[in-house]
Amino acid sequence: MRFDGKVGLITGAASGIGRATALGFARAGGTVAVADLNEPAAAAVVAEITAMGGQAVAIATDLTKPAEIHAMIGRTLDAFGRIDVLHNNAFGVPPTLQKGRIARVAEIDQEVWDYTLQVGLTAVMQATRSVLPLMQKQGGGAIVNTASISGLFGDYGLAAYNAMKAAVVNFTRVVAMEYAGDGIRCNCICPGAIDTPLLQRSLTTIHGFADATLAAIPMGRLGTPEEMANVALFLASDLASYVTGSAFVADGGLTAKTGLPTRFRN
Repeated sequence: MRFDGKVGLITGAASGIGRATALGFARAGGTVAVADLNEPAAAAVVAEITAMGGQAVAIATDLTKPAEIHAMIGRTLDAFGRIDVLHNNAFGVPPTLQKGRIARVAEIDQEVWDYTLQVGLTAVMQATRSVLPLMQKQGGGAIVNTASISGLFGDYGLAAYNAMKAAVVNFTRVVAMEYAGDGIRCNCICPGAIDTPLLQRSLTTIHGFADATLAAIPMGRLGTPEEMANVALFLASDLASYVTGSAFVADGGLTAKTGLPTRFRN
């Protein structure tokens, strides 16, 4: 799996799955635009890439602002002249909205709902809309969106997140259908419980949640960002040349179960 001569733009690339994808893309010969709200952390990822002999640029981007999404695309083109792979990966909730992030539907905080849909869905559309004409002119490209098993099934207290990720899954399918004839593939990864800062907040602050989460996963452990990056990189690569419109689940077997208890005795 190689990306020699290809340019990848990855959002939320300063940590977690995005960082792992950026590093993996660079190791496979690709050039990377590392986009993130946290500019110092993005610069640190660029330093890791250049230390291994790769080429990358850090781009500070606030995905709540369409003008900055447009500028992110422009800076990538200015630096490298093309975009072959777009990984719409970024999502996070700022500290000011953490208190209202988990709530029943009747208590949903409107600001949390609006922020979640803007960063997790509308920004995905805006970035995708911007790169599609570029990829058409180039003769093709690959788009990988980070969705979630939470876009396939429901979670208690996460209605905004569930709705946003479900929309990402179906948006992925529409892009795949509409642009397959242009040589553009669009897929999404649906991670399960992954050891990222977003999940760690719940694991460390909600009593019993960590043990219950591990007990629900047949593999008995959290996934790693690197494992999710491997799936994203496969979907972005020529190895997946006949794969488009897919929602690729990587969850340690979590959603393979009906939820009923085992009939075997220990």
